[in-house]
Amino acid sequence: MDAIRLSPPRRLSLPVDNRWGAGDMSVLDFGDAKRPVDLIFVHANGFNAMTYRSLLAPLSGSLRIWAPDLRGHGRTTLPADPASRRGWTDHRDDLVALLDALNGPPVVLAGHSMGGTSALLAAAERPDRVSKLVLLDPVIWRRWVVMAFHLPLLDRMGSRIPLVRNARRRRALFDSREQAMAAYVGRGAFRGWPELMLADYLADGLLETDEGLALACPPEWEASNYAAQSHDPWRALKRLDRPVRILRAETGSTCHVAEHPRGLPHVTVETVEGGTHFFPMLKADVARDALFDAAV
Repeated sequence: MDAIRLSPPRRLSLPVDNRWGAGDMSVLDFGDAKRPVDLIFVHANGFNAMTYRSLLAPLSGSLRIWAPDLRGHGRTTLPADPASRRGWTDHRDDLVALLDALNGPPVVLAGHSMGGTSALLAAAERPDRVSKLVLLDPVIWRRWVVMAFHLPLLDRMGSRIPLVRNARRRRALFDSREQAMAAYVGRGAFRGWPELMLADYLADGLLETDEGLALACPPEWEASNYAAQSHDPWRALKRLDRPVRILRAETGSTCHVAEHPRGLPHVTVETVEGGTHFFPMLKADVARDALFDAAV
């Protein structure tokens, strides 16, 4: 098991060309390359697929897993222009391209935070390519809030979210990976993270430039993901007829789906005791068990 945990995944490159612009989506490929893909896992805003290596690698002895870098993150080269963005339909359409590229039976589609919501939106577009969904504290506002984001003039209110202002102030350049590690360890969203997971985040989260090591997800792009909220996860939930399992944080959750959501019998919601929004990092065994249970 230790060898599986430490073995690096293969890196694939998938050409994507849609209305949001053309480029290559970087995908980490865990497990036996000879078997069909069992699970696709999508990362949260500001992170990248490599961040979740220690979560996903132990599953690769039994499962084949694809973990893409979303547009504007990690090693993916798709254009990421924050101007005039209103929602996550770009991430949705990129994941649809990923699903269309699969050969084999329908897969389990999973993700954390923005990645979970984007996976949900994509599954509603390609339900025939998805068997189940596992969403780890996805970003799903209350129904009335989602409706408000669609109203004239109010569709820009996402820019007032404190996370947007904080993201724009984020430091974007570092002299070395050691400097970045020292700046992050034990602080903010990274508080309590295992150092191995933080090192994995930095491995693909920093890119070499003439000015130094730059965040692969620029602060303006991260901020635009927080601000762009005109997509409708409730509509996607209603359109689906596949099992959807949601694991919600006990503290600071971004998911406002009730434990027994009305009119959605295929959706189950569980609260992770003692879990924060970052429970996939801090309680990886809980997240890993949910992914394994869905995929076997």
